[in-house]
Amino acid sequence: MAASQPWRVLKAPGIAGPGEVAIGDPIRTRPVTFPERVLQLQRELDWNSFLPAQAATRRWRMAQAIKRGLDIVLSLVLLILLSPILLLIGLLTKLTSPGPILYEFRVLGKHARPVVAYKFRTMVTNADDLKPMLMRENEMQGPAFKMRADPRVTRLGRWLRKYSLDELPQLWSVLIGDMSLVGPRPPLAEEFAAFEPWQWGKLAVTPGITCIWQVTGRSDISDFDEWVSLDLQYIRNWSLWLDCKLMLKTIPAVIRARGAY
Repeated sequence: MAASQPWRVLKAPGIAGPGEVAIGDPIRTRPVTFPERVLQLQRELDWNSFLPAQAATRRWRMAQAIKRGLDIVLSLVLLILLSPILLLIGLLTKLTSPGPILYEFRVLGKHARPVVAYKFRTMVTNADDLKPMLMRENEMQGPAFKMRADPRVTRLGRWLRKYSLDELPQLWSVLIGDMSLVGPRPPLAEEFAAFEPWQWGKLAVTPGITCIWQVTGRSDISDFDEWVSLDLQYIRNWSLWLDCKLMLKTIPAVIRARGAY
């Protein structure tokens, strides 16, 4: 391992010493915690107050119904068309590293409702246990965690992340209504608990696979405030036409792989 790398990967399970991360420990049973702060916000927030004035109109409601219809049709078609690729990625994930094929991404959906958004597993099986040891390497200013050279990511996982292929199983979340094709990225519960009040509006709408953040740099945007500002800009200016433009812009953004890691 190159000396310039801040972490040394241990090949076998064990106790990590200074500057080491133990990779590959067996999966341990982890209690799913839900911060009381999030439960309080679920109950007390007036989520409609974060929406633009036009959200109270019949035109907005009809456009939202059309958006949901498009989500169902497009996600179903994509799941069918991409099924060979999904099967191939699943097989490669199983063959190249121990552990499950899918990762249960436990996040918050619309109005801070807990949902599970599945991803192809791109990290070692004990990645969540290792995260606290890596927090000092966080490159994002704010409650979200982003790290360019994350040692928990597998070799295949790094490639999947580069081209956002690990996100493809979230088409199922779109189909069942937990997510949308376009919308703010869903946060973890502990991240949302650390939001500032002006950032709560991020969850006033259904979260999505792509949005303005994804097409304008993704993880290259290292300030969480800027990320949320882009999400709130999307909510304020939402229209079906905006969704179409963002979906079209997502294709070259994914191909260029800018800010993806």
